[in-house]
Amino acid sequence: MTHFVKAWILAIGLILTPAALSAQEALPAAPVVEPAAASELEVTDEEAAATATASGLDPALYTPMKPTPGIGMPVDGGIDFQEQFSETGKTAHWINNAILIPMMVGTSLLVLGLLFWVVVRYRRGANPEPSKTTHNTFIEIVWTLVPVLILVVIAVPSISLLAEQFEPAPEDALTVKVTGYQWYWGYGYPDNGDFEVISNMLTEEEADARGEPFQLAADNRMVIPVGKPVKLLITAADVIHSFSVPAAWFKLDAVPGRINEKVMQIDREGVYYGQCSELCGARHGFMPITVEVLSEEKFNNWILANGGTVNDAAAEAVADDAETTTEIAAADATAATN
Repeated sequence: MTHFVKAWILAIGLILTPAALSAQEALPAAPVVEPAAASELEVTDEEAAATATASGLDPALYTPMKPTPGIGMPVDGGIDFQEQFSETGKTAHWINNAILIPMMVGTSLLVLGLLFWVVVRYRRGANPEPSKTTHNTFIEIVWTLVPVLILVVIAVPSISLLAEQFEPAPEDALTVKVTGYQWYWGYGYPDNGDFEVISNMLTEEEADARGEPFQLAADNRMVIPVGKPVKLLITAADVIHSFSVPAAWFKLDAVPGRINEKVMQIDREGVYYGQCSELCGARHGFMPITVEVLSEEKFNNWILANGGTVNDAAAEAVADDAETTTEIAAADATAATN
């Protein structure tokens, strides 16, 4: 019987070997990248402006923002969460550092101490006659109530945080539709002309030219206004993906045939990186997420640069700003000629 089972296992292995080899050959080779130093992420304004043309957008309306080293991205040797720039992220970070970690450390030390005490106190040499006690009412009450109290202390802020993360978006929130594809992202703006921005990972050379971290930088970013709630409608076109931005404490699955909704709000301008966090195929590790957070004025300019539309008040503000800029430029030119 044993030989029969082994023969079947060997036969199945031989059948599956060619398929496994062909699948392995189809996988893209993961590039080996040395960690970038902070200085390598710094580029001049002229270099940043030069990259705007590559995106096909008018540099007068939009220039990709330079990332800040260590902000919105992983750091070498990091042992904590990324610095948080959303209210839910700050709350979650506090719960982890002020409640969960102290409780884990305290419980571990208590159990370790009890273990050592039992080993020493009740070893055979010190306790040749073992106790025949079957139970101790006081100890049983303690080891029942203490874990209950610990769970209550953890549960109260955790449930509040969970409810806060899934509060419905206000009526005036910006809507962005996020679609996961194999293997890139699409960002649609139904409130602003219903255009879609397709986002692919930059090559190593392109990332270096733009002063961005390789395998995190994308050619086209998802752009949102700072300090404003953004309703993200997240779905997928093929398989399950997951939209994740660690510095905003945001993660939500993108499921084909389903739209998941969650609010993102980032309270500081900057560039924030994430990655697909659900195994979605051969190039799962090569579909990064780049979110650029701009002032409302710059965000409206980006919308116009992409051929989108803004509301009347925003359009008037953009027009006034452009007129003011033109007047200043004309005044400077006149002063220079005089």
